[in-house]
Amino acid sequence: MQSYTIYNAVNKPQLLEKRDLIDFLHTHLGEYGDSKKDIQKAIDFSVKEYASFGGFTLVLKESDKILGVVVINETGMSGYIPENILVYIATHKDRRGEGLGKRLMTEAIKLAKGDIALHVEKDNPAKFLYNKLGFTNPYLEMRLKK
Repeated sequence: MQSYTIYNAVNKPQLLEKRDLIDFLHTHLGEYGDSKKDIQKAIDFSVKEYASFGGFTLVLKESDKILGVVVINETGMSGYIPENILVYIATHKDRRGEGLGKRLMTEAIKLAKGDIALHVEKDNPAKFLYNKLGFTNPYLEMRLKK
């Protein structure tokens, strides 16, 4: 069995540079990712760089190698708008299929206070993992892009 460490980057920011997290997510999110600037903003929210915002960033490491990252931002809301939004989850491209994403999500679900929402593209194969973890699709989101 592999020996992994999962830690909350909010509590242990000294263990790695924010730039490493941004680069990892940008690389391993692939076609489902955003710009480095947008990824940085989500991480900044999660590690409480902005007043009134929060959340957490979990990092799964093996020795010094990042194998996975999950970023959850708190919304400060409840009800129709859930308390948390899963902004990003990525596992290392070479280590997919080993259950790393499930392990990260299981920890994130335990740590989050309140409901968690996520946006997943229709063709993203990870949507089946979310269903297994209990995520449902009660609403149709529509968005006006400006």
